[in-house]
Amino acid sequence: MTDNDDLIFADESQENYVRPCGKPWKLLVVDDDEFVHKVTTMVLEDYKFEGCSLHILNALSAEEGKAMLLEHQDIAVILLDVVMETSHAGLDLAEWIRNDLGNDMTRIILRTGQPGEAPEQDVIFRYDINDYKEKSELTSQKLATTVTTAIRSYRDIRTIERNRAGLAQIVEASPTLFKTQSLGEFASGVLSLLSSSISLEDNTLIARASGLAASKSNGEFKVIASTGIYENDRGDSLNDLNDERAIWCIEQAAKSKQNFFSGECFAGYYRTASGSENIIYLQGAGPIQENDQHLIEIFSSNISVAFDNIDLNQAIAETQRELLFTLGEVVETRSSETANHVRRVAEYSYLLALQMGMSQEEADRLKLASPMHDVGKIGIPDSVLLKPDKLNNEEFDIIRQHTLIGYEILKGSTRQVLQTAAKLALQHHERWDGNGYPHGLKGKDICWEGRITMIADVFDALGTNRIYKKAWPMEEILAFIKEGKGRQFDPDLVDIFMKNLDDILAIRSSLPDKTR
Repeated sequence: MTDNDDLIFADESQENYVRPCGKPWKLLVVDDDEFVHKVTTMVLEDYKFEGCSLHILNALSAEEGKAMLLEHQDIAVILLDVVMETSHAGLDLAEWIRNDLGNDMTRIILRTGQPGEAPEQDVIFRYDINDYKEKSELTSQKLATTVTTAIRSYRDIRTIERNRAGLAQIVEASPTLFKTQSLGEFASGVLSLLSSSISLEDNTLIARASGLAASKSNGEFKVIASTGIYENDRGDSLNDLNDERAIWCIEQAAKSKQNFFSGECFAGYYRTASGSENIIYLQGAGPIQENDQHLIEIFSSNISVAFDNIDLNQAIAETQRELLFTLGEVVETRSSETANHVRRVAEYSYLLALQMGMSQEEADRLKLASPMHDVGKIGIPDSVLLKPDKLNNEEFDIIRQHTLIGYEILKGSTRQVLQTAAKLALQHHERWDGNGYPHGLKGKDICWEGRITMIADVFDALGTNRIYKKAWPMEEILAFIKEGKGRQFDPDLVDIFMKNLDDILAIRSSLPDKTR
């Protein structure tokens, strides 16, 4: 350094900001004169911006500066000397920061005692320099002002980038999120996406966000999804929530029937066209700023539409489910008794499918399709179907036709559920040993849906009073299934059935037969 590099600081006061903040702002001083580091630290040791202090990092060369920048990804400002190991070392470092490191956010303030070495306008344009100062003109107040301007620029750039990234994340994730048919899964996705999209750096408003989603049922809100400190509250009533602040915010949103912000809290209110009410609540680590509120409001408009769509889809699905169960029951009974046989078979089949390793989607589809397994009985004469005595060979041949009749009724549909129903209607009387009907399929040539429905149907039918028989005792039913392992039934399915017997018996008890 030359004598021109001396720093001169006037005795001036510094204005401090008082807005609460998290981590300190990071300031990197890159200069080959240790005296510059000491004086800069002394002058700025009490500096605060928006309530946050400075964490000053030091590098005595451009190479040390590179190492610091690689280690610290969140440096707000660099005070960079131009002349160090070479006459242009500082400019080379600035070029490396922008072009090689790809860092466009950190603000760079050049300080030099030799202004002729670097033309001001050219340097500022080429390297995106925030400020260019001769060391002799930096008083303590001017240094603080220069740093403040740079930090404010860094903060604003980070805010813009964070909101851009948050919006991009919402746009990217929305197609997948809004395909979700389950209200609980959708609410969980919304909580996760909202928290992450407005928490892209660890010192932002919801870096440690907690949240919950609640849906109104029987006059009270119940938690259907939760995260953070509310993780264990899923399934509980909001009235039981041990958080007065959260309850108050949610009540404000519910009363006003609109979104509500208060400090670090957000409560979103969503009412569907059918009248169902839902709440999304988020609680951050600091106040939710205006930019983040705007981001939440943008996403909330999509959330509202999605709640409407899910509500409508669920209503349609429930209607379809009830129609399938009702039709299955009508076909199954065709008598004065109203039984829950097809509902129990559906639940057994669903349980076994999941335990067999089928996907949630496959298990759900089987649950909807299984009530139609005996739909072909609609084409069997009452004289045969309702005969109280043992069937003769001719009558048994007629009853066997219900598998083919059911398949013919259902096979024309392009809907996956009815395609599955057609397949299992055809094959649910095929046996593992090949002695079943109508085609004598053997082993895994029988579709997995048919194999599951076979064991579920037989178990429930044996335990149910029918016009031609009395219900069997449970020990005899279980003995029959064990005896049929590898003969009538898939041996692996028998093992799965027995392993989950307690759950199967619980289903049986929860859906007893009823009479008209």
